[in-house]
Amino acid sequence: MGVNNGSAILEEEQQETSTDQKTYIAQLLRIIYKPRCGGAAEVPATLQQIKLKLSALLHSIIGLFSHYRQLAHYFSLLCFLLTIITLFQTFCLVQITLMFQSQSILQETKLRDLTNRLEKLNQSYRLLFSQYPALNEYCPVSNSTTSERVCRPCQAGWTHQGEKCFLFSQDRADWISSQYHCLALGGAVATVRTEEEQVFLWKKAQSLSHGDSYWLGLRSSGGDRGWQWSDGSPVEKGPKFWEREPDQTDSRELCGRLAPGDDYRRSWFTYRCSNLLRRICERRQATLQ
Repeated sequence: MGVNNGSAILEEEQQETSTDQKTYIAQLLRIIYKPRCGGAAEVPATLQQIKLKLSALLHSIIGLFSHYRQLAHYFSLLCFLLTIITLFQTFCLVQITLMFQSQSILQETKLRDLTNRLEKLNQSYRLLFSQYPALNEYCPVSNSTTSERVCRPCQAGWTHQGEKCFLFSQDRADWISSQYHCLALGGAVATVRTEEEQVFLWKKAQSLSHGDSYWLGLRSSGGDRGWQWSDGSPVEKGPKFWEREPDQTDSRELCGRLAPGDDYRRSWFTYRCSNLLRRICERRQATLQ
């Protein structure tokens, strides 16, 4: 806006100066060519007017140069500010570029390090499964394309509950054979240590057996030894859920079975150990310790 106004003022002053110059020249011509017989007294007055006009023209020219000088000063200041801003922007861009390059190099270094560590872990992973094939039972391949494995605390077919794994069999055997079968799998016929375990076994038996009973790790050899769990601990130290409390004086070899009835609190029954029933095996869950 300042530059445009200066240009307009300059043009107006130039037009006025041109008009005044033409007027002065015309007056000078009239004075020069004026007849000698004219009034001689008018000449000094006209010269005085011309002098005043010339003085005003000189002041106008001086003011015009002053305006030009002021505009030049503002223009120089503007150019200086633009140069400073350009230099500052260039400096900032250089700093940002260097920062991004440094971060990119750092990220590439981290990625390379992580890739090397991952490759070492994969080698150790493959070596571990080759040396211990039993791990395949706990960590089966879930994706054949990527060879991804999913590890579980229990083997395939076993059900996890608390710190134990339980296996509900489909075949039938007597109590002794059932114990051998469970021992061959690394466990034993199931024992019930908490009410939570009792509720779990009772519900699972209801959903799987269709009315069939399962051997528990309960056994009575008769005499003073009474009822014991399969690990040799007495039943009196744990929770009991008998339908009818067994007779401690009965000398027969009896074992305990779980019947999926209507009440989990009354689902234990005595049964001859030689009878054939399904079984519940238990074993501890796998850990990384």
